[in-house]
Amino acid sequence: MRHNPLRLGVNIDHVATIRNARGGDHPDPVRAAQIVAQVGGDGITAHLREDRRHIRDDDLKRIQEATDLPLNLEMAATEEMLAIALRHMPHAACIVPEKREERTTEGGLDAAGQHNTLAPIVWKLKDNGIRVSLFIEADERQLDAALRLGVPVVEFHTGEYAHAHLDGDSERMSRELKRIADIAALAAKNGIEPHAGHGLTYENVQPIAAIPQIAELNIGHYLVGEAVFVGLEEAVRHMRELMDDAR
Repeated sequence: MRHNPLRLGVNIDHVATIRNARGGDHPDPVRAAQIVAQVGGDGITAHLREDRRHIRDDDLKRIQEATDLPLNLEMAATEEMLAIALRHMPHAACIVPEKREERTTEGGLDAAGQHNTLAPIVWKLKDNGIRVSLFIEADERQLDAALRLGVPVVEFHTGEYAHAHLDGDSERMSRELKRIADIAALAAKNGIEPHAGHGLTYENVQPIAAIPQIAELNIGHYLVGEAVFVGLEEAVRHMRELMDDAR
């Protein structure tokens, strides 16, 4: 039985990380976005962080002008980021937790505990036609919060699953996979489209990709790392093949 096709959103943040290491313009994340479009990626994800450690403000407009792929803007729940989102009007905005000291986004957003902070930001984004997503743990309490906030999409944090794979802990990996699959099914049943991402690689992507309710995977750091060795075209193409085979 063939399930619905699974979309691949490619996060190009770490192309910008390499660029910013030297302070110049190369490599340009816009070129990465164009390559993703050419090889069958379904969307571009970019996280504009408070400290601008990778994607910069002017990158957003350039990415939108360079490709017709939908832009998914990852953003913290702040007034500054809300204003930027409303200025650029991306296809989607994924609200993520953000701590200045972390290397990357660690763990999901506490949508349940931050309802009053999130609600006005979610409403303003939705009122302006931006598709809102919350980056959360695959947890019933967090999904309930997403339902109360009225978001159309949630993205499940797959970091624990990825760590279990790295540790060679098959029991924990199976447990995490079941947790994600169960909550994805519950999300879909309640009219929320489930996505997933964080720490996904060639080696661990297929069990996640096989979950029938998941509509999109967002993958970045691993693909940019592989691109150093095989090129971004080949890295994205191979990930796409693995995802398709899993379906």
